[in-house]
Amino acid sequence: MKRGFTLIELLIVVAIIGIIAGVVFVALDPLQRFQDARDARRFSDADNFITAIKTDQVDNRGSYASVIQNATAGEVYLLGTCASGATASAVTGNCVTDPTQTACLNLASGADSIITEGYLAEVPISPNGAGSWSASSTGYTLQKASIGTITIRACEYEGGASGEEIKAAR
Repeated sequence: MKRGFTLIELLIVVAIIGIIAGVVFVALDPLQRFQDARDARRFSDADNFITAIKTDQVDNRGSYASVIQNATAGEVYLLGTCASGATASAVTGNCVTDPTQTACLNLASGADSIITEGYLAEVPISPNGAGSWSASSTGYTLQKASIGTITIRACEYEGGASGEEIKAAR
């Protein structure tokens, strides 16, 4: 007499493995992991922006780069090269804190820019989520307070565990 598995036994084992795989897949929630990864990149980019701006300020005896120095206190500017293309008003509604200015701050141009001076290799661009971002509209905003504090915000937030807006301020 030959010993082996019957077809029904094999089907039961395959079904059990399928159920376990389904439970593990749902528990891991890959969509949430992708959203968390994009939010982590946004946190990192905002911190890199603010670190580069503040390092430039320290190296230039307390003066910001001219594009930031000339920004109106309290206004929210989109970061990017959109002076020659789309304006900040084109992204209104896509940002948690919408830009209040229709012009962008281009941190990549000018003799004293943070890119030209080597504080950042390139202007970071937010990962695409609900919006689509490019060099002309990076998905990040800058706001300068009257006391000189700079706040960088990510336009998008996909709602990770912290439940707060993505921003860095110094």
